[in-house]
Amino acid sequence: MTIHSKWNLEPFWITGFTDGEGCFHVGMSKNKRYSTNWLCWLTFKIGLHSKDQALLENIKYYFNVGNLYKENNSVSYMVNSIADLEIIIKHFDKYPLLTQKNTDYILFKQAFNIIKNKEHLTMDGIHKLVSLKANINQGLPNRLKEAFPSIIPTERVKVLPPKYIAPGWIAGFTAAEGCFSVKIWNSKAYVAGAGVKLVFTITQNIRDSELLQVLIKELGCGKFVTRSNVSTVEFEVTKFSDLINIIIPFFYKNPIQGNKVKDFYDFVKVANLMENKLHLTTEGVEEIKLIKSKMNKGRD
Repeated sequence: MTIHSKWNLEPFWITGFTDGEGCFHVGMSKNKRYSTNWLCWLTFKIGLHSKDQALLENIKYYFNVGNLYKENNSVSYMVNSIADLEIIIKHFDKYPLLTQKNTDYILFKQAFNIIKNKEHLTMDGIHKLVSLKANINQGLPNRLKEAFPSIIPTERVKVLPPKYIAPGWIAGFTAAEGCFSVKIWNSKAYVAGAGVKLVFTITQNIRDSELLQVLIKELGCGKFVTRSNVSTVEFEVTKFSDLINIIIPFFYKNPIQGNKVKDFYDFVKVANLMENKLHLTTEGVEEIKLIKSKMNKGRD
């Protein structure tokens, strides 16, 4: 069942979510039916757990192109045709991606123009596509490296951090990459025998560390955290007053959407209990433990 009228996703939300979950793919495989011996195609894809099928239905409704494909516990929204991809490209030209994924998009758009102009039907066009694909996502698979050993990858241009981040983008990006969690630890320092803390995080590859710094400035709270895994960084908010006065009101005003909104509402339940000092009681801690057990990976 779709719920388009209820969610009514807005453009910046779509872009923020794509920055987290979207993929721009250039496909190539040998095919003797073509004079170049290569079949080429393009795909814009967002793949999620089947729990979020309704969200992908709403994204499909927003673009009004593409199709949904189900496999086991996953569902994917995919756009393949040149005519439909033109609509996707118009969107991201108008509402640009903010992470380094925008470089993948820029290279993908160049590949789109090659195929749209039929250049891929020549070996010169094939070489251009391979050069572009060499620096998109995971780069070239071994079969293409062997087929084109002398190819020079197209240069990736570093995406500069934005001066402003739209609230809708933050909501969409959080739906993809954010986490609302409850930390509970045993401690005799508390009357209830346990401490409770709320944590809101957004984790990214270190290549987008500058973007997270802008996010801190935009929201007016949080801190930049580097973990032991030096390839990732986090935007983190743990200060209770910031969570109550900034983060929670922000996401009420700018809804997250999707299955993750359930974690947000449980996060709010715990925040309300803590605001009323119930986390300092044994009964309150037990109630919080129950709520926590059903959040994130514990959710059915």
